[in-house]
Amino acid sequence: MKLSHHGACGEVTGSCHLLEVGGRKVLIDCGLFQGTPADEERNRDPFPFNPREIDAVVLSHAHIDHSGRLPLLVRRGFRGTIHTQMASIDLCEIMLKDAAYLQEKDAEWENRKRERRGLPPVEPLYTRQDAEATMDRFVGHAYEKTFEVVPGVRVRLHEAGHILGSAIVELRLREGSLQRTLVFTGDLGHKGTPLLRYPALLEKADLILMESTYGDRRHRSWQATWQEFGQVLDEARRSRGNILMPAFAVDRTQELLFEMSRHVDEWGLNHWHIFVDSPMAIKVTAVYLKYLDLLNPRAADELVRRASGPLLPHIRFTMTSEESMAINRIRSGALIIAGSGMCTGGRILHHLKHNVWRAETHVVIVGFQAEGTLGRALVDGADHIRLWGEKVVVKAKIHTIGGLSSHADQAGLLEWYRHFRHRPPVVLVHGEPPALLALADALRREPAAHVWIARPGMRFDLSDLPR
Repeated sequence: MKLSHHGACGEVTGSCHLLEVGGRKVLIDCGLFQGTPADEERNRDPFPFNPREIDAVVLSHAHIDHSGRLPLLVRRGFRGTIHTQMASIDLCEIMLKDAAYLQEKDAEWENRKRERRGLPPVEPLYTRQDAEATMDRFVGHAYEKTFEVVPGVRVRLHEAGHILGSAIVELRLREGSLQRTLVFTGDLGHKGTPLLRYPALLEKADLILMESTYGDRRHRSWQATWQEFGQVLDEARRSRGNILMPAFAVDRTQELLFEMSRHVDEWGLNHWHIFVDSPMAIKVTAVYLKYLDLLNPRAADELVRRASGPLLPHIRFTMTSEESMAINRIRSGALIIAGSGMCTGGRILHHLKHNVWRAETHVVIVGFQAEGTLGRALVDGADHIRLWGEKVVVKAKIHTIGGLSSHADQAGLLEWYRHFRHRPPVVLVHGEPPALLALADALRREPAAHVWIARPGMRFDLSDLPR
């Protein structure tokens, strides 16, 4: 009975963990590496296991750093089933096809340059056809229902409170007379988000695989966060410019829209023309409305009451490229929510090109920005950025509202861990080194907590765990 780690080790992205039980192999997540071009090039490397030998995948949630290499796994020979929460299938249908489209477009763009230089063409990492084939392998499950993945591996999904359909994965393992319970947090949610339920609390595990994205910091309170958000909107209105909000298409956009709808007068939103300029976010919003039963009851009731009218005044959902380009003719009064959330692609790049060099522009960062991304450069105070090879000066005011994170902070992670009896050992994944080290130190101060920081290829014998 073995567990090995092949992604999200010393970094946030690329979630991938291999479980071997009774001669069967089960993959937990299979996500894309994201960040610098060098990081993303690693997605083309061979898997450190044979995809044909993987019997099944258990997917914690739909975010692309957890699901984004599934079409590549299928392309390279995986023929098993992919198990996840039912809402995650709907989200993966949108996200994996979009990721495949971007892979095809990136290859097409690169091949134009290579042809001019007399170089051989490159293949996309995977295609929309691969994404379609991947969707045929999904099996959906409800929260709190136990199901068998392969003989010797039974799984129960619990609410993680991170995005719609996100799950804490509890795996009950049996190999001969040996039994173990492994719990993987996936991405553990930030309690009190406007739309989602609280993360479930568990009591029993022999080993916990824990994310640590914000393991070295504490979020501001929700009250202080929304107060800060309103102050930014007020300051931007006085500047008479535009607001750009790079926002993740899944959950962050929906949370923002819902909370903005509850503060229309207080935040002066009647003064803004609000654009949701992300076809993916528009489709995802429809999925959130489909699964109202998975939202927190207060939010679900509120959305039902408002179903007959627009969520916000002066709001437009722009699907086409032509509609998106027209926004950039607006010099003042536009509040633009667009992807990608880390400014690594998507329509937000075009809006930055037209606005970031203007002093009256405000850029509001509302989510985690991984090392090496354009969003991280803006947060770190870059005086210029490069867009399509062009140097663009940054004169816009950059605001970082960290309290809006959909990840638990250090206090939240520790609080969740303390509900386990007997302080089970922990393996930390999904974090950059400072966050990993800080959370490891905090956990080691808990009574009897054994803590490891995962390294690529690190392998655990689950028959020999400390107690």
